[in-house]
Amino acid sequence: MIEKGKIVLVGTGFVGMSMAYALVAQGLKSGVKELVLIDIQKDKVIGEAMDLSHGLPCTSSHMKIKAGEYKDCSDADIVVITAGLNQKPGQTRLELSEANAKIMKDITNQVINSGFKGIFVIASNPVDLMTKVVQEVSKFPTNKVIGSGTALDTARLRYMLGGYFNISDKNMHAYIMGEHGDSSFVPWEHAYVGCKKVIDILKDAKKDLSDLDKIYTEVRDAAYEIINKKKATYYGIGLGLARIITNILNDTNEILTVSAYLNGEYGHKDIYIGVPAVINSNGAREILELDLEKENKEKLNESCKILCENMNNIRKILN
Repeated sequence: MIEKGKIVLVGTGFVGMSMAYALVAQGLKSGVKELVLIDIQKDKVIGEAMDLSHGLPCTSSHMKIKAGEYKDCSDADIVVITAGLNQKPGQTRLELSEANAKIMKDITNQVINSGFKGIFVIASNPVDLMTKVVQEVSKFPTNKVIGSGTALDTARLRYMLGGYFNISDKNMHAYIMGEHGDSSFVPWEHAYVGCKKVIDILKDAKKDLSDLDKIYTEVRDAAYEIINKKKATYYGIGLGLARIITNILNDTNEILTVSAYLNGEYGHKDIYIGVPAVINSNGAREILELDLEKENKEKLNESCKILCENMNNIRKILN
């Protein structure tokens, strides 16, 4: 367990502040003792810190919250980056890559210049690529740079499966893997309700397996639908980030589908992508490599190919 519990949030937009609010609401169990907010909008940061602080008496938390600067990163345990341009209606996450990569490079340089030695958690989109940018710029150990990956996608999947089966989503054990985007997929061969395979449950009930494709499509397109209806998504990812932070600070060794670095797993290297990984106080302790069916191996390969091609384009811009 990390005793200090100091978090720095870079980017106080809807996503960042949803995470901050979730951590405050969790109280003492979050493990956060100090939260520093950084943003180019100085007055907004001060206002957000004040607003959050005024709610502390309603929680079990004794968290110290303040507006800060990059020098505050020097002794932080975790720096969370949510800054960057937002996804617009009709725009894919990958289309954001070039503009946000420049922002990530600038932020990362300012963080490491402070003397920061902790763990980076990235949520800016496209998150797999932005996580890779931060790692390459910072040159940090790969386990100490992780992205939110498909953590939110997986939460959406479990929520929808819970509704489909009319069983608590807490008993859904299924994962979205691959890019946090349109090339993601569900390895249904590793999806369980409790300890029984989802596929077996459908077969026993003589239900159409095509229902699974419909559920996946609904998960994949959820962000587009939310953005069309309310311009942005932030509560879900905010709660997902809070969960990642809590697991790091409390050294839980919980399995989460984060954007983690592949170094030979699934036959790929030098890439960040959404896979189940064990998260603890060292960041991504290890990747749990699943035995994927041929079709899903091909889907993961395609997802990796898309990310590698985009990363090569980003490197040309940053160099």
